Amino acid sequence: MLQLFTIRRVKKATHQTVRLLIMVAITFFGLLFITFLIGRVVPIDPVLAVVGDKASPEVYQQARLAMGLDLPVWRQFFIYMGSVLHGDLGTSVLTAKPVLQDILRVFPATLELAVIATCIGIFVGIPLGVFSAVKRGSFLDHITRVIGLLGYSLPIFWLGLLALIVFYAKLDLLPGPGRIDVFYEDIVDPVTGIMLIDCIIAREWDIFWNALAHIIMPATLLGYYSMAYLSRMTRSFMIEQLRQEYILTARVKGVAEWRVIWGHALGNCAIPLITVVALSFGTLLEGSVLTETVFAWPGLGLYLTKSLLNADMNSVLGSTIVVGTIFLGVNLFSDFLYKVLDPRAR
Repeated sequence: MLQLFTIRRVKKATHQTVRLLIMVAITFFGLLFITFLIGRVVPIDPVLAVVGDKASPEVYQQARLAMGLDLPVWRQFFIYMGSVLHGDLGTSVLTAKPVLQDILRVFPATLELAVIATCIGIFVGIPLGVFSAVKRGSFLDHITRVIGLLGYSLPIFWLGLLALIVFYAKLDLLPGPGRIDVFYEDIVDPVTGIMLIDCIIAREWDIFWNALAHIIMPATLLGYYSMAYLSRMTRSFMIEQLRQEYILTARVKGVAEWRVIWGHALGNCAIPLITVVALSFGTLLEGSVLTETVFAWPGLGLYLTKSLLNADMNSVLGSTIVVGTIFLGVNLFSDFLYKVLDPRAR
């Protein structure tokens, strides 16, 4: 009997794994198809981006043949898909290097920014949402909702410019744009690509504090956006949980109020909050384009902006694929945590 039960569980797990892999494959195929269409719909001639406007017709035609643009569209797509699956995202016109190599170089800066901003959103936004739900209708609740509304409404590039004017130009409390001061560049070896960690590894504490000062403004602005989103969602989840009968039962039994709120109610909010945090993190990875542009932060967002301005479609599409793949991976990871934390999901 036990053996039969084990066989059934193995079959069920295998079936779920195969279904998951099929869904991932379909989603990734759709991502490649959409990026391929973007590359064909955008009114930018990829041949001219390579050879320049002053190239002769013969050079233009040779480059067009070399790029395979004379082939049928369906064949171009499958060639493109095969190249991506082999890790070939093309060559950047701007840097003359493989796009994947460029992305691996700039992505740690974006990751560093997004991780710090997400931590700010989690450790500030979730407690604010809990207090707002517990004190619903109070002054604190109104203030939290206004802060969240401003986080959704105010353009992040405007906040970035305002922060630079106030804290850098006027008060001189924080350094200006960039990831680090110019005279500190190329001193620390990029072991991980994350400046703060690399400074700790190299024990360059002056450079560490300088890098930390540079990241405060962009990370705080992105963290404010994340905090506004997380506080609003946490408030909604908590209000729903505080209405449930098990909360009333716990209070009748004499369970301490802090345990009812932070243990029972917030514990049951943890499952949907995982998805919210995952989506927030993915949004910060792809939505930091304006922030990185304002603060001249050498990450994926600034790389993508420069590629767009220089009609470097290989870099634009490659960055889009990487961000989409990360989003897919983050969602899969949140589903995995679902099953770990919630027995019902298993």
